[in-house]
Amino acid sequence: MIDDENDSELGGKMTFLEHLDELRRRLIYVLAFITVGFLVSWIFAEKIYDFIARPIQPFLGENGKLVFTKPTEAFSMYMRVAIFAGIFFTAPLIIHQVWLFIAPGLYRKEKRFALPFVVSSLFLFVGGSAFAYYIVLPAAYKFLINFGSAFQPLIKIDEYWDLTSTILLGFGLIFQMPVIVAFLSLFGIVTPRFLWKNFRYAVLVIFIIAAVISPTPDAVTQTVYAAPMIGLYAISILVSLFFKRRRDKREKELWGDSA
Repeated sequence: MIDDENDSELGGKMTFLEHLDELRRRLIYVLAFITVGFLVSWIFAEKIYDFIARPIQPFLGENGKLVFTKPTEAFSMYMRVAIFAGIFFTAPLIIHQVWLFIAPGLYRKEKRFALPFVVSSLFLFVGGSAFAYYIVLPAAYKFLINFGSAFQPLIKIDEYWDLTSTILLGFGLIFQMPVIVAFLSLFGIVTPRFLWKNFRYAVLVIFIIAAVISPTPDAVTQTVYAAPMIGLYAISILVSLFFKRRRDKREKELWGDSA
């Protein structure tokens, strides 16, 4: 009981102005990390962009290069790449600063979930982006460019970057499904029974999403796109079951103490 009382007081140790000062300090650290990440990424911006451009290069003909139509366009693109890479590579440090800001307002038992949440979130985001990079993007660009084989493709670097970064970010967020379900289950908002009961509807929605993002209308390709999302939904059910059992156990302990 002493630990619980001490835990409940953690969130009240700082005044509103102290919270604002803490927020300002964390934002300064975040900006410093992003700046350093940007400067380092700027040195390798050309190589980073070459890596990002690989999924489309095999389908651009003998030249295999994207184009730009303005004198400053290439410079601006490398700036965007460096900023994006700077944020991506410093993401663990940024998340750590976010955690240091919110940690004083959490109970000790809640703090124990911080590291698993952060690590799993980063792992799933990288996994989703990798799935998009190695599987989704090559198939999508192959279909789109071959579909317009009667024309000469002149794809601008900024147009390619906008579409590619959106797909990479989108799949990274889609793969956050187990983490989001775990967070909702921790507070009792979502239950494994609810997820299992609506499994068939979830599969239907997933195949609709797969049909939209799939470059070809055949069932095999759509299944390849849908399979990871269905697997993530199944994992989410197991995650929700784990947190429900922990919550039920905690409630039994509380009822036992009150008795």
